[in-house]
Amino acid sequence: MTDTKKGPLHGLRVIDMTAVLMGPYGTQMLGDMGADVIKVEAPDGDIVRLIGPARNAGMGPIFLNTNRSKRSIALDVKKPAGRRALLKLVASADVFFYNVRPQAMARAGLSYEALAEVNPRIIYVGVFGYGQDGPYAAKPAYDDLIQGASTLSAMFARSTGGAPQYVPSALVDRITGMSAVNAVLAAVYERQSSGSGQRIDVPMFETMVGFVMSDHLGGLSFEPPLDAGGYARLLSHARRPYKTLDGYVCALIYTDRQWRSFYKMLGREAELETDPRLKSLSTRTTHVDAIYGEVEATLAMRSTADWLACLEAIDIPATPVHDLESIFKDEHLVATGFFGEEEHPTQGRLRTMRHASTWSRTQPGRMRHAPLHGEHSEEVLREAGYSNDEIEAMRRDGAVFTVKQGDPQ
Repeated sequence: MTDTKKGPLHGLRVIDMTAVLMGPYGTQMLGDMGADVIKVEAPDGDIVRLIGPARNAGMGPIFLNTNRSKRSIALDVKKPAGRRALLKLVASADVFFYNVRPQAMARAGLSYEALAEVNPRIIYVGVFGYGQDGPYAAKPAYDDLIQGASTLSAMFARSTGGAPQYVPSALVDRITGMSAVNAVLAAVYERQSSGSGQRIDVPMFETMVGFVMSDHLGGLSFEPPLDAGGYARLLSHARRPYKTLDGYVCALIYTDRQWRSFYKMLGREAELETDPRLKSLSTRTTHVDAIYGEVEATLAMRSTADWLACLEAIDIPATPVHDLESIFKDEHLVATGFFGEEEHPTQGRLRTMRHASTWSRTQPGRMRHAPLHGEHSEEVLREAGYSNDEIEAMRRDGAVFTVKQGDPQ
């Protein structure tokens, strides 16, 4: 892809005052879809630049994989000139995206009310810990905390019989970031008819409680409750990759047809008539631990390759268990070109991942390489009407930080 490619959001300008993962992941999605995303960084830069191995300081892999398709301007908004520059950018923007607590934004003079005075059409989107109408409003939050608070960690304990644990992925950050993207797109659509912007809060806690509890509310959906809640199949201790003779395989035998096909393949179809546990989805769910246990014992008797071939032949979904080495050899990902390689202008050859969805005309994808810290400061300020002398004065004052490709980081 080239930096001049147009995506479906071409013409939308986003001021991205986010850092770490939750906000940057969402704004990268908007950038991939063609929005002009201007990442406003503090003078010391987004802290995630420092995570992981890097060829050059401040350009770590997590930053590279959550900040493509953006321009970077480094402003100190605590200085009057820096704040004025930010407000000037807001005046011509469509969306303002931030991910600190609203109380901090208000203290910085960057509340929705302050920005709406500059631009009444601005869509002011915040992603942070908790909704602002409850007692947790001002509390800090991180992905791990919200995994625990949303019952997700407890569900792990219940399904394994062990201690609560976290998903080894920043799941909450990314789900909340995607939820915010949905909100942005809906607000842009609504503004076409109303002509007005609005404030949108996307709290991590409420977002994840809805995400997890839509599976596990169960009988607690009713008043009085019909059971203690929890989706039995998802909570089964036997719901895990099945061990084979030489590895593991993921398989899900779910529908009546799939169970008939599976037992017929084993030569045990008579059991479908004699075992009441296998009668329906409802009875299988009630006895899921025992049934999954029997599948586990069966699959342990043959190799992964044998089972994958057998299950595919009877149209039962199955896949091998990949790790961080084998995933790059997956035949489907190889065929679709999901992983690729590109030359970054300062970081050299990089492995990349393409945008997952495919479009017939306006395909999203990388619109720009992940930027150096402050790489586009001068460019963005000039677009906002600043002269070279004004930019130089801001630089001397410490209100703006600039860097060019080839400068030391």
